[in-house]
Amino acid sequence: MTAIDLCMPPRLLAPGGTPADFRTHEQRYGSLPYGDPAGLLRIVAESGLTGRGGAAFPTYRKLVSVAEAGRSKGRGPVVIANGAEGEPASRKDKTLLRLSPHLVLDGLQVAAAAVGAGEAHLAVDDGASYLESALAQRHDPLSVRIVRLPAGFLSGQSSALAQYVGGGAALPSYQRRPVHERGVRRAPTLVQNVETLAHLALIARYGADWFRSAGTPAQPGSALCTVHVPGREVRVIEAPFGLPLGRLLPLNGIRAVLLGGYHGTWIPATEAAQLRLDAATLGAGVLAALPAAHCGLTETARVLRYLARQSAGQCGPCLNGLPRIAAAFTTLATPGPQGTTRADITHWSGLVDGRGACHHPDGTIRLVRSALTTFTAELDAHARGFCTATDGTPLLPVPAEEH
Repeated sequence: MTAIDLCMPPRLLAPGGTPADFRTHEQRYGSLPYGDPAGLLRIVAESGLTGRGGAAFPTYRKLVSVAEAGRSKGRGPVVIANGAEGEPASRKDKTLLRLSPHLVLDGLQVAAAAVGAGEAHLAVDDGASYLESALAQRHDPLSVRIVRLPAGFLSGQSSALAQYVGGGAALPSYQRRPVHERGVRRAPTLVQNVETLAHLALIARYGADWFRSAGTPAQPGSALCTVHVPGREVRVIEAPFGLPLGRLLPLNGIRAVLLGGYHGTWIPATEAAQLRLDAATLGAGVLAALPAAHCGLTETARVLRYLARQSAGQCGPCLNGLPRIAAAFTTLATPGPQGTTRADITHWSGLVDGRGACHHPDGTIRLVRSALTTFTAELDAHARGFCTATDGTPLLPVPAEEH
């Protein structure tokens, strides 16, 4: 894996792919100005920063909601930097934490100051011992605890994180009230992706106008993207919003592009050629090219089996719906008679969508529906007993199946 920037001067990633210690970090960015909370919130609002964890929710609104909940309860909020990155195809958060850990830790302190937090955590899903070393180099006003999460697709979901940090299982929970009102040990809790926090640290230093100098007026700033191109090393690229997708990955000889990760969408290569980097569709920041020689149905079936295994198993859509849909999609991926399988999947998708305890079923169904639309020609060929693909090598990273 390499971390390179083909599209703009680096903002988040250390130049040359060399991790920055605290001294190098301060020489590069200068000391961190905290300012007053109201001033910080105003600058964040003017910047237009949105979350980089997948939902693209306005960061200012999230900060304000946590701060207000803390005041109404008379209790200091909790802040969690979310570096779980359970998405198998994503490398951006791990790359950011490895190369620029102090930028993330700066952002965590800024967020804590903005909402009046009295407790801060950095949640990661691997050993990441270098983060302990990074913390030891600092003298922050608020101490930070590193939380090592169990590996899993849903470990980074906000309610799962809040439960685990509070001593429970890393599983999503039915939420009568959102985490920003009632999270870790019932305290108002801010769960913010590590990339979002890194941007926040730079906005606190350089202001809203600087942040808006990249991207578009409607979607300012840049984003980290994990780019998968067959035959090449996986790359993490920082790119401004509004950049044509064709600048990020080659589209010649490509059948389709997976945009947003395993809760994202398949789009035909001809459509991808007309699109630009957009926060509304970027999801987990994954861009993966599917060559014309590969079968999109086979790749989707592999991912769906994984997603079905990764469900929390706490509600009907996850416990029954996703395994059934994954099994049926495997039938579609196998050349031969399909019977009513395609119609069944469409019907079951409607029953699952919007009915889960978390958004895992919704994201999975989004992928299913896009595959049914994008790979219609392959579906018809499979129904006639043959596959148009000539290369069966698996492309998308999927953890080994557990029996």
